[in-house]
Amino acid sequence: MPRFVTIGYGDRAGYDRTPSAVRDAGHAQDARLVARGAVMGIAGSPTQVRNPDATGVRTTAGPFMASDLPVAGFALIEADNLQEAIDLVSRVPCAVAHGVVEIWPLEEPDAS
Repeated sequence: MPRFVTIGYGDRAGYDRTPSAVRDAGHAQDARLVARGAVMGIAGSPTQVRNPDATGVRTTAGPFMASDLPVAGFALIEADNLQEAIDLVSRVPCAVAHGVVEIWPLEEPDAS
């Protein structure tokens, strides 16, 4: 089954202005996704890693990408297709609480 990486963006202000019943339903959708096998987590502090020409590892604290909203979390979900993935994440907290969720199809190398 195809897998998708999702990135949820949102801030506390958007979350707080969302009705609690809507937030609760969003968290229930997260729980349903986990129950069907999604790997989900809250975003911690990122570290950039570089090793140009394999000459030595260099790290930089902080994100490489920038967004108007902070990254809230990540998930790896399975869905039959992109449309189903959209349906599944359209009800999670970041989507319903004035944030946004990106869906990235995970193109996995052939195992053969």
